[in-house]
Amino acid sequence: MVARVFGRENVEEGISQVSPASSRAVFLVGMAQERDPQTSLAPGRRLEPVHLHGVEDTSVHLTLPTARGAELVQLGWAEPHQYADFDTEFMIYGPRNEQELEQVLSVIEESLAFASDEEDLRH
Repeated sequence: MVARVFGRENVEEGISQVSPASSRAVFLVGMAQERDPQTSLAPGRRLEPVHLHGVEDTSVHLTLPTARGAELVQLGWAEPHQYADFDTEFMIYGPRNEQELEQVLSVIEESLAFASDEEDLRH
């Protein structure tokens, strides 16, 4: 998962501003400021729409539109973030197999698109 996320051209790896040191922040290249505080896990700081937790956890914190996050909660894929500032922050469970990996990567794509206000960042 880490290699696939950070292998994207439009992201860069960094130290999370709000999570333990073992977490890896996903920053969007060329977009340091959030367009809306609800799109970042670190409102008011550098835009951090996603961070990946350490290798022993593999869950992901990210931001999504409220309705989409609620849908993922209903489907059993996510939980509302326990320390959320807004209702756009969610914890996605770590993937257990290749099929789940593809689904989690797709949700990460949704979060990056939400943060950048882009329709589709999958290219």
